[in-house]
Parts: sequence; structure tokens; C-alpha cells
Amino acid sequence: MKAYIFPGQGAQFVGMGKDLYENSPLAKELFEKANEIIGFRISDIMFSGTDEELKQTNVTQPAIFLHSVILAKVLGDDFQPNMVAGHSLGEFSALVAANALSFEDGLKLVIARANAMQKACEIQPSTMAAILGLADEVVEQICAEVEEVVVPANYNCPGQLVISGTIEGIDKACEKLTAAGAKRALKLNVGGAFHSPLMEPAKVELQAAIEATAINAPVCPIYQNVNALPTSDPAVIKENLIAQLTGAVRWTQTATNMIADGGNDFVEVGPGNVLQGLVKKVSREVQTSSATIA
Repeated sequence: MKAYIFPGQGAQFVGMGKDLYENSPLAKELFEKANEIIGFRISDIMFSGTDEELKQTNVTQPAIFLHSVILAKVLGDDFQPNMVAGHSLGEFSALVAANALSFEDGLKLVIARANAMQKACEIQPSTMAAILGLADEVVEQICAEVEEVVVPANYNCPGQLVISGTIEGIDKACEKLTAAGAKRALKLNVGGAFHSPLMEPAKVELQAAIEATAINAPVCPIYQNVNALPTSDPAVIKENLIAQLTGAVRWTQTATNMIADGGNDFVEVGPGNVLQGLVKKVSREVQTSSATIA
């Protein structure tokens, strides 16, 4: 069974999507439509901007979304998913690719999400850290012992968990996790504590936008971040999308469940190949590849 997976923030690179724009009239049309909706030429930043410009949250998130979604649209009849999932931001790309959300509505929600997250980051300085080489349970337990806000945010693959919280909380947790035997406790260069209770102001703002947006049943089940379970129910999809900003991304569990349900051919749609590597860490048996246009 074919599982299409969509990357999140961090996968961006200068030049992303340029080949699509130059080789597909449909891609060109969609990029130009996006430039209009966004109000600046995001395609120019994607194709030939600087790393610094591309790293701004209000650029990064729509850029990755556009690359993924436009690639899926250009695949046309070759895009035949049995199941889909996206990592964090990638969940929005997956929903548009699977026809649960329109291109325009998906893009508007991603812009609203990026802006809301940016504002939440400015309210309280906060950060994230990658913890390598410890069991999830150990990381969960140590986070719970720290008195500051620190929570598991991204369950990426066995032995790789990203934690999220206040700067002081992350520093304390990293110290304790290193003492507990973590191979590495590496603070990430991110603007804030994504997928933690510190994103509550963003969640409130995004909730109104999500509730006002039409979501249809997707063409196949989507495995959502907050519970790693498949659904095709628009009401459930909305609830899970709202919960996603403050809830953890359960990618390890998502890949495990997709494989258990018959997914054996994983195709990553969008920039980079990070998710393929994470899926391989869950199971060496499955096939992975990047979506390409002929």
C-alpha cells in the first residue's frame, strides 16, 4: 500500500520548487496564485532568496507547504495514496493533497498558523532540544520532573525525541537527560517552543480560522500527529488540527501504525528526505522514495 508523507519546518532549501515552476504550467499557475494570496512573491524567495530570508517562519511554512502541495498536484493521476500523513506543518500539505482542503484554504490556514506561532514565540522566549539515544519513557519522566514547562514535542523515531519548553526548562532538562545517558542533548535553532503548552495563544487564534474553514472527507485516511490514528471524518480532522499546535507530533507512532495497517511503500512529497530516514528507523522492511515528476 502506498503511503504519501509530507515534511515539516526545517526541510526548506534555496531553489526549492524552481524545477516545478519552470517545467509545469499548472505549477506556475499555482505559484502565481500563492504569490497573490500571500501578498509578496514567495516564489522569488524560494527559488533565489537567501537562507536567512527563507528561515523566517512566515516564509518557511508556506514555502514548504507550496513545494509539497504543488508537487502532489503536478503528479496528477500518478498520485494515488492509500494513506497520507504529514509532520507538523506537513499535515496541512497532506490534507490539501488528499482533497480534504482546497489549495487556497490550505495556504490561508498555513499563513495564519505561521503568524500565530510567531506571535506566541514573542510572548515568551522559549526553545526546543533534540534528545538522542534515550528511550521515550525516560525522556517523558525527566521532563515531568522539571518544574518549568518542558514537554516531549516530536517523537521522530526510536531514540530521537525533541523536547519543547521555556529556555530555563530546556537547559535543566538537557542537563538531567545527559546525566541519564543521552548520547546528545542538542538545543535547536528555532524561534520557540512548538508543540507545547506555550503555543496556547497561537492555538486560540488558529482555532477560529480552522473552525471557519470547510474541510471535506479526504480521498484516503490521514494519520494525524496528535494521536497517530487514521481518520477520514472532517469533524475529527478539525479537532486534531486544533490540538496539534500544543500537542506532540507522534511521528514514530504514526509510521508504526501506517506500517501495521499495510503501508509498505512510503513516498515523501516535498523538499528533503528527512521523513524517509525516520520511517526507515521504524522499519527497514519498507520501501521509501521521493516524489518526482517525469
